[in-house]
Amino acid sequence: MRKAMTWLAAGGAFVLVMAACTPGGDDNGDDGDGEAGGELVWAIGGAEAQPGGVHQQVAELWSEQNPDNPIRIELLPEEADQQREQQALELQAEGSGFDVLGVDVIWTGEYSENGWVESLEDVRAEIEEASLPGAFESATWGGELWAAPYNTNAGFLYYRTDLVEEPPTTWADLCQVGVAAAEAAGIQPFIGQGAQYEGFVVNWLEYYWSAGGELYNEDQTEVLFDTELAAQVTQFMADAIAQGCYAPGFNTAQEEPARNEFQQGNVVFMRNWPYVYGLVNEDTGSPANGNFDIAPLPTVTGEGTISALGGFNNAVSAFSDNKDAAIDFVTWAATDPEPQTLLATEASVPPTMESVYEDLSDDPVMALLGEVLPDAKPRPPAPQWNEISVEMQRALHPAVNGQGDIQSAVESVRDFLEGTIE
Repeated sequence: MRKAMTWLAAGGAFVLVMAACTPGGDDNGDDGDGEAGGELVWAIGGAEAQPGGVHQQVAELWSEQNPDNPIRIELLPEEADQQREQQALELQAEGSGFDVLGVDVIWTGEYSENGWVESLEDVRAEIEEASLPGAFESATWGGELWAAPYNTNAGFLYYRTDLVEEPPTTWADLCQVGVAAAEAAGIQPFIGQGAQYEGFVVNWLEYYWSAGGELYNEDQTEVLFDTELAAQVTQFMADAIAQGCYAPGFNTAQEEPARNEFQQGNVVFMRNWPYVYGLVNEDTGSPANGNFDIAPLPTVTGEGTISALGGFNNAVSAFSDNKDAAIDFVTWAATDPEPQTLLATEASVPPTMESVYEDLSDDPVMALLGEVLPDAKPRPPAPQWNEISVEMQRALHPAVNGQGDIQSAVESVRDFLEGTIE
């Protein structure tokens, strides 16, 4: 069965900017019981953690309101995999340099099992009442709350309204329409996140899920990985590369290179997160400015939509010397309308506070999120997810790029998943 799926990618390397860690503890005026005042350190990465980004604005807002416990951002790398690595180095050493941890929704189980984060059960009721159900669930493990929802995420299809009449509802149609429109305009059809990192796994899963596939049953006691379906999806991606549906450089592209390709007018379609909307909308020099719109991601069947549930939550380090203030901060960032609205209005970063969506229903990004988020699927929050992801990257990335046998690749993934069941 032939299908056409696409994601293009522009190659490019991220420049990782890191600040030196400033340990907490006595330097912050704390006596070691976790209750004193002093500066908090928030370890988080990504574009919005950069100077001027919305996470910096949230930090400034908290600091203005809480001068005895100001917070500063410890800037981590752009890529989530590298953010986790830097946090893990500090936490494995039981270092107190980080008070608040910006944690990807897939790290909850691992951080909890490793004893790296504080339980937030004492503030559970307040946080649960304010949060979207899916976002709240992503912050729990073993029935206990280990992080406070901060921002959620779902993938969008970005498309050029001056080049196509309406967004496609199947991946096959996307390739067909994209190739024709790209040839007429002298550009490329599609870009997504095809580099060998967590984003590739997210992109692959969105195809696989949209074809009806699953990884595990609901309580992760049984592997449901369908090797036949997985092989079809992987072949589809390989064909899309070979047939020119994916832009050159797809296999090295992450979020920002993909955004740059779309923003520079080099592609017809793009899969990316909501934050891109505001950046393209503000760039009056972009060929896409005023000529693009957003839609749900296509599916294999054309029925409904599916997206990987993304986002970051805030956890309190088990080794922080200022835990009480850190818990206050993560609770505030999850339940106060002011920081949650900032995320939405300043950066098109999807908040986790349910009431904010009602207040911003006229915003196109918030409106589409309201349509997409109920069907978004979380990656399994298993403690082994990092190892699972690495294995999927190792096996599937070469297969998609014509450098490995597809059937062997999907069987390898199935075997690895079986090994995670106790």
